[in-house]
Amino acid sequence: MGKLSGLFTTVFLYNFCTFMAVPPIADIIMSALCPGKDQCSFAVFLTGFQQSIIGLGTLVMMPVVGKLSDKHGRKSLLTIPMAFTIIPLGILAYSRTRDFIYVYNVFKTLTAMVCDGSVHCLALAYVADNVPEGRRASAFGILSGISSCGFVCGTLTARFLSTASTFQVAASLAVVALVYMRVFLPDSVIDDNLSVPILSTEKLNVKESVKDSSKKEHLFKSMPSADDMVALLNTRLAKAFPPDFNASPTFSKAAIVAFFSNLADVGLHASMMYYLKAEFHFNKDQFADLMVISGIAGTISQLLLMPILAPLLGEERLLSLGLLFSCSHTFLYSAAWSFWVPYAASMFSIFSVFVQPCMRSIVSKQVGSHEQGKAQGCISGICSLANVVSPLAFSPLTALFLSEKAPFDFPGFSIMCIGFSSMIAFIQSMMIRAVPPIPSRRISNCNHVEP
Repeated sequence: MGKLSGLFTTVFLYNFCTFMAVPPIADIIMSALCPGKDQCSFAVFLTGFQQSIIGLGTLVMMPVVGKLSDKHGRKSLLTIPMAFTIIPLGILAYSRTRDFIYVYNVFKTLTAMVCDGSVHCLALAYVADNVPEGRRASAFGILSGISSCGFVCGTLTARFLSTASTFQVAASLAVVALVYMRVFLPDSVIDDNLSVPILSTEKLNVKESVKDSSKKEHLFKSMPSADDMVALLNTRLAKAFPPDFNASPTFSKAAIVAFFSNLADVGLHASMMYYLKAEFHFNKDQFADLMVISGIAGTISQLLLMPILAPLLGEERLLSLGLLFSCSHTFLYSAAWSFWVPYAASMFSIFSVFVQPCMRSIVSKQVGSHEQGKAQGCISGICSLANVVSPLAFSPLTALFLSEKAPFDFPGFSIMCIGFSSMIAFIQSMMIRAVPPIPSRRISNCNHVEP
């Protein structure tokens, strides 16, 4: 429990500071790039372009980060994204003028290639290291609940702080989160065969340097390639199925669900704020209120409902239930006829938050303990591919239907299309069946701690 307590605190602090910056960001960008307007196609395209570049970077980096954490330990790899997170927050804490907005976007894009999804991916692998398979779905749900709790606290804080103070507090908390993680979080991967730690301060002599160079060469050879991702998505997991089972492996199905559900999530996140601002003149405080409602519902659900429902229904059914509500709330957003409809739709998150922890739990049971980082990293890489595709597909559509040149009067048309992506994920999730997990091949010195 000690290890997981340190992890939960780290994840809470990280989400607290990062989500604190979300509610004001649309207003800041709009006021800097299109002052005095509620609709700005340039801001929509800029956000979409930024997300596509970030998606390309994380597509490459997530499997690398995951596999390196299998080799060097979760803590060493957590240090990198948590340190990089401080930079863009510090820029906006200093100034939010037009020039600094461009500087922020550049640094945000570069750092998010490593940061986006890395902390969550490594936290999932950390939990998988220390929790038995039978309790893993509930543990993943609790981890997501802690993340949601950080989300709620961050958005509530942003609701009552000025814009300048919001980013100053967020940058300070990002530093606190990094220091706490380095001081109090014990590493979970302890193996005599580990390479020299990434954050090593020892001086090497000439002979040691030669040995170290050979280790580095071995390290780069061991980094995950496209073949690694294909192997995990291929029939190497077919032994988990009976001979007469004709469907594709569970991992492959979960990967398809991950892609389309993330395609919808990213599209909704990129489009919703601009849609609500154009249609109902939402501002920072209203965005924060909306996020708080969604976050509180999700936190209660993950911390209280999911530990009860997961053993009763199983991750597969709970995944489908979450995706069904995800479809419904997206379609409700697209057809919003009054300002209160988005608030009602946000309550659907009480079930839609089941998607990520259930999907990750299904994946974690299909590989051994020494491959958890690589497996979670590959799924995160697939989600990153959706991060590339989603803005390219939905940002132009959002900008078109919010402009005066829309082919017909349906401002929420792009949101409706996003809902269809979520529906594809739901249909695919219905085909996933519970199968025996891959036998665990535990690292010899890894102690398992039940939550």
